[in-house]
Amino acid sequence: MELIHFSKLVAAKAKKQASRAALYYRDYSVAKWVEITWRELHEKVERVARALVSLGVKEEDRVAICSQNMPQALMVDFANYANRAISVPMYATASVQQIEYIVNDAEIEILCVGEQIQYDNALEVIKNSKFLKHIIVLDPSVDLKGETRAMYFEEFMRKGDDQSLQKTVDKRTKAATEDDLAIIMYTSGTTGESKGVMLPHSCLLEAMRIHDQRLVRIKRSDTSMAFLPLTHIFERAWTYFCLRQDVKVYLNQRPSDIQNTLKEVRPTLLCAVPRFWEKIAAGVHLKMDTFSPFMKAMVTWALAVGEEYNIGYRKDQKRAPFGLACRYRIADGLIFSKLKKVVGIDKGRLFPVAGAALDDKLAKFFISLGLPIMYGYGLTETTATVCCYPYHNYAIGSMGTIMPDVQVKIGEDGEILVKGKTVCSGYYKKPEITANSFIDGWFRTGDAGKLVDGKHLYMTDRLKDLFKTSNGKYIAPQQIETILGGDVFIEQVAVIGNNRNFVTAIIAPNIEAIKGYAEQNGIKYEYVDELMDNPQICKMMEERIAVLQKDMAPYEKIKKFRMIKRGFTIESGELTSTLKLRRAVILQNYAAMIEEMYNPVQGPLGGYAK
Repeated sequence: MELIHFSKLVAAKAKKQASRAALYYRDYSVAKWVEITWRELHEKVERVARALVSLGVKEEDRVAICSQNMPQALMVDFANYANRAISVPMYATASVQQIEYIVNDAEIEILCVGEQIQYDNALEVIKNSKFLKHIIVLDPSVDLKGETRAMYFEEFMRKGDDQSLQKTVDKRTKAATEDDLAIIMYTSGTTGESKGVMLPHSCLLEAMRIHDQRLVRIKRSDTSMAFLPLTHIFERAWTYFCLRQDVKVYLNQRPSDIQNTLKEVRPTLLCAVPRFWEKIAAGVHLKMDTFSPFMKAMVTWALAVGEEYNIGYRKDQKRAPFGLACRYRIADGLIFSKLKKVVGIDKGRLFPVAGAALDDKLAKFFISLGLPIMYGYGLTETTATVCCYPYHNYAIGSMGTIMPDVQVKIGEDGEILVKGKTVCSGYYKKPEITANSFIDGWFRTGDAGKLVDGKHLYMTDRLKDLFKTSNGKYIAPQQIETILGGDVFIEQVAVIGNNRNFVTAIIAPNIEAIKGYAEQNGIKYEYVDELMDNPQICKMMEERIAVLQKDMAPYEKIKKFRMIKRGFTIESGELTSTLKLRRAVILQNYAAMIEEMYNPVQGPLGGYAK
């Protein structure tokens, strides 16, 4: 497919297929999905581009967007590109402090926000900001609270009705090059201060080109559900790719709606993080616990057939024996198709998965069901995908094979190094960090890994997350967390042990699963706190953890753990906006609990943290 600069993409699509649907969004006032055609999208992008000019936006100015997945956010993106301005996305969950940092660092004069919570945070920032001049509000139901520097999106768009401003936009668009900076995307800051990753248009265009080569089965008839935040490079690059491929994109505005929107839309394409699939698997297993012995036996049989068929043969393009193929059709008709339909993923043709480690058991489970999981690896700095599963002949346990024209090698310390046109140009206003992030032109990912057969990439852990026990043993916490996090009774887990003589963990349990276990085993309780401190529950968790870590080295195994009342949250600062653990914050917030676990006199193996 022809590579079209993103400043011109919407106009080019509108010229060729004006009446074809480009986007869908849910209108909550009438509870239905609304179509936006390429013609409508183009007209609105042009109005937004002119409106930006009317507010004084110049080439290379930064315009920020702090919003959920809303069509207006994409309109601002493409309007920025038409003006040779730079998009600066922020997570809808960003705090006042995070917004303020980005506004000051990128010298943001115009900030677009989605709903009331984003507006209220922006309002706090603009009170004392020497940069921020305008707040554009995408949701018309937001209360502006009398702030004169704020306006609704429709009012903002009316500023673009002045057609004389189009000459300025056209001139800028004509001058646009692939060297222009398209996006400054701030990292979530798991290990320190957030950094602005600079992605020029050349990175975006190269990402499109190499995905054209890898994802040859994508069709115009496909539909994609944008579930992850568009602020995340994974979803943003994927959505851009889908729009280029004429795939209709449905925008899931509210993450909590995903269970309903999946059933309504039944997308053929969906990119998600492993945690999304972990929750689906946990839900399936909880449902199985309610089945009769006969139905449990049927599901167990079907999964065994599915694994033999899909992993033993189909994965490697081998023809399955006739009898196995017949058994698989029966298993699919009786079990798999019904399970997938309940979730809304029965029409799935490709489900890219990235953003964290995918547990091998989880991958095998969904592949056995016949779901087209495509696991991959990438970073904001590499414009998402470095490698991913090919359609066939992939190795479960790996992160897939290297993308076309992307170079990967393993450094002396085991670090994954990447080179290619998708690699960012550096970090905004941080020349020293930029210089330290490259070795002879190779980008340092901060992840440890290995290459097998020169093509299958495996990640062992994040180098920055590695810690050493007081006995001198290096521990990879993410690897342990991935194994434990796959259990139906565990919602979240943080592994601890730096400079300690053994490894411990803080666990946020799956409360609903725990309650179900109590009901099945006749455990009486009045309050959840009481249930969570029940010796039978603690013993059950101890036994499950023992099984989960049976293949670990002795020094890797968790010796003690504590269950917490609430899970780790973005609001508490314990999670990044991409749901990664902020270990320093967790260590600080749970310092007393951690010390209690390491007390040689006190503290049982497991228990509930009060």
